[in-house]
Amino acid sequence: MNLSLMFIHSAGPQGENQGSGKLTAYLQKELSREYHLIHPNMQTPEDPKYDEWKEQIEKELDQLSGKVILVGHSLGGSVLLKYLSEESFKVQVLGLFIVAAPFWGIDEDWQRSDFFLREDFEQPLKEIPYLFLYHSIDEKIVPFSHHTEYAEKLPHGKRRVISGEEHLFENGLPELLDDIKNLLTKEKRSF
Repeated sequence: MNLSLMFIHSAGPQGENQGSGKLTAYLQKELSREYHLIHPNMQTPEDPKYDEWKEQIEKELDQLSGKVILVGHSLGGSVLLKYLSEESFKVQVLGLFIVAAPFWGIDEDWQRSDFFLREDFEQPLKEIPYLFLYHSIDEKIVPFSHHTEYAEKLPHGKRRVISGEEHLFENGLPELLDDIKNLLTKEKRSF
């Protein structure tokens, strides 16, 4: 089975114990036997620009073939949603897992227009068979209202409301891990 998992990290510092570092390490430890796990370093994470991140995602996807599972954490999630709703790509996206992603333009604190989604962004995303949305109910960095907005626009996505106020998920995200493993089991059965 030719199946890759690509993880797009959050904005901000991305050292081993910063940003998405611990969540990436958790997924690497738990999934590396089943998946070819790719987690590129995105350009200028402390001053991200959509066009630079889009270019990196294109470069990474062009190197893959077959089916791919995409995981986006925070800004990485919103960038994946924008990219997948606006661009064409040769790989088949089997699953899309969005963790604590901001919905740009929702309020005055989230006004980076280069990350805004198109009005009908949800239409192309309906083609992705498995879409999951994760967010902590009491999160302080990206308010839960962003998750609610995504859930309304993407009703075919499965919502995972996490207790507490985690954004970085430094101790892992078991719900994400379980959903990815369940998808892998379903995919193996289809071969």
